[in-house]
This record gives sequence, C-alpha cells and structure tokens, in this order.
Amino acid sequence: MVPEISLVLALIILVWLLVLTILLIRIFTRYYRLTKEATKEDLGSILEKLLKENKIREKEVKELLKRLEGTEDEVAGHIQKIGLVRFNPFTATGGNQSFALAVLDGNGSGVVISGLHSRDSTRLYTKLVEKGKPVKHEFSKEEKEAITQAQKQ
Repeated sequence: MVPEISLVLALIILVWLLVLTILLIRIFTRYYRLTKEATKEDLGSILEKLLKENKIREKEVKELLKRLEGTEDEVAGHIQKIGLVRFNPFTATGGNQSFALAVLDGNGSGVVISGLHSRDSTRLYTKLVEKGKPVKHEFSKEEKEAITQAQKQ
C-alpha cells in the first residue's frame, strides 16, 4: 500500500512540476519579448521612460479635446442645413417655378429666401430665422416646410 501511495504522490509532483515549468517558460518568453529592444538599460528605466511618454500623450490628448470643443462651437455657426421647396403660388399659370429655400446653421438660425415667379417677373424675399422661429415676418406654408426639411438634416 505504501508503494502505491508514493507512486501516486510522485505522479502528482511530476504533473505539478510540469505545470510550473510551462508557466515559467511562458513568463520568461513574455519577459524576453518585452526586453529584447533594451540593450543596456534595465527594465525599471524602460518603464520610467514609457510612463513619461504616456504622460506626454495624455497632455496631447487633453489639448486635442480642447481644440475639438472649440471647433465644434465654431462650426455650429456655419451653414449646415438646407431645405428647398418648389411650388406654384398661382394656380392658373405655369408649373412649380417658385421656391422657398431655408439656409440654417447648426443652431437652426439663418435665412429663408423665397422666390415668387409670375409671367412678368420673379420677386425674391428674405426672412430671418432664429432657432427655427421667424424674427420679424411670419413664414408662409412653403417657407415653414423648407425650414422643417432643413432641420431634419
């Protein structure tokens, strides 16, 4: 009975040594991969250099985020949304030669340009838009539709 127990114990120890050997080989290969570029520097100085570079990159990222926020604020004031509606204001004449064009920025402010085409002439009108609402003059049905189209973009 004692020889059987010692045989089982020896097998358990052998398996345990095999597992430890595999783990050690993996650790050493990972260590060599990390330090193969290091010539005469020790691992501590390499890690310190990496930490310094990481801090520099963090500062650069923060600076880029600040610049991006400034750019986003600036872009909000540029033309971003356009809506166009063609229509016929006079049922007895022609086709859809008249139009309402809404040109808005990121805040929904801008201008609506309306062109009314008749047989004799074409008249252009402009109305200011502030956050999707009229500034002085009420919008026509077509102008409201153009603004709605522009705001959906």
